[in-house]
Amino acid sequence: MRNKSIFIAVILALFSMTLVVAQSDKQKSLEAERNRILKEINQLNSLNRQVKKKETSVLKQVEDVNYKITIRQNLIKVTNEQANQLTREINNNQKEISQLRNQLQALKEDYAKMIVKSYKSKSEQSKVMFLLSSENFKQAYKRLQYINQYKDYQKKQAEDIKIKTQKLQTLNLELAKQKEEKKQLIAENRNAKKALELEMKSQEELMAIIRKDLKKYNAQIKQKRQEADRIDKEINRLIREAIAASNKKAGKTSSSVEFALTPAGKALASNFEANKGRLGWPVDRGVVKLKFGLQRSLIDRNVTENSFGIRIATEKDAEVKAVFDGEISQIMLIKNANPAILIRHGNYLTIYRNLSKIYVNKGDKVKAGQEIGKVFTNKSSGESLLYFRITKNSQNLDPERWLSKN
Repeated sequence: MRNKSIFIAVILALFSMTLVVAQSDKQKSLEAERNRILKEINQLNSLNRQVKKKETSVLKQVEDVNYKITIRQNLIKVTNEQANQLTREINNNQKEISQLRNQLQALKEDYAKMIVKSYKSKSEQSKVMFLLSSENFKQAYKRLQYINQYKDYQKKQAEDIKIKTQKLQTLNLELAKQKEEKKQLIAENRNAKKALELEMKSQEELMAIIRKDLKKYNAQIKQKRQEADRIDKEINRLIREAIAASNKKAGKTSSSVEFALTPAGKALASNFEANKGRLGWPVDRGVVKLKFGLQRSLIDRNVTENSFGIRIATEKDAEVKAVFDGEISQIMLIKNANPAILIRHGNYLTIYRNLSKIYVNKGDKVKAGQEIGKVFTNKSSGESLLYFRITKNSQNLDPERWLSKN
């Protein structure tokens, strides 16, 4: 029965330790995500300060304020999760502190009884007399063992009291720290909500301007979408040409929609794939202003458009870097558009569009992090935007799933 109780106690202790570790990991994950969002907000504010002297269109202002609202909502959500997680950890720590206090009280009472008993024992007869009164050597040896075990038990009780006291003090300090962290998070969230209210008010004011001349702004969006579609179609055509040329060189059918890979190409593709979620960014600093996939129109939520990649707002004259080792497959010179670079990584491709300068040539081998060009900066708006795509053969992939969160 006693062994069963010990087993249950051990299981509960292990479960408690696992829960504490899981909670700690969750808190670290939330803190990392909150810091990432705060960094994104700071980068956006920094980029906006760079272009604030330029004349900004209403549509650009709507895009910016919509983006701010989205990341501000994400910040509030993550901060709420952090505060709730801290509440759970605070409750668990308070429960453990209460249990420790009870255990400590019981240990101290038990230890006090032992001291009193030991004192009485000394006054009634000495340890020597206790040993000498033994009937034989075996009994004397057992009595000596008992005396030593009793001393050891007293020491262990004293050590347990010391350890639990230290743990209690540590938990109390951790609890105070957690309560202060929660207080700060609540204050930060209050400020974030005030900022969100101002941004939503700004959004409504801008939408009121747009509603006065909806036809004009719809025409502007349509024109931009058509131009983007034209460029994307040209890039898709060049990707198909790259696949066909590669397969022809390898002696394969040129009608295939997939690259024919050499052993070296397979190894490179496998290495690229293994680094999903850890690829370096194509620019040192920037924020994703347009995400991958179906996106709702800025002014008509019922209208959607398909984005084959992402659009990164970055600094003026930002250097563009290869996100992984590869070979320059194409330098794309597109009519009425800024140049683009296509880098092949086995059967994966990365595309860097809207460049002002190009530092590489077709066929060059490049390394991850190597500078390959410079982002074009629009003189009228002051914006520096990099359009970035990743494909596997001709299939478009979400770049944000492949790039490092850092």
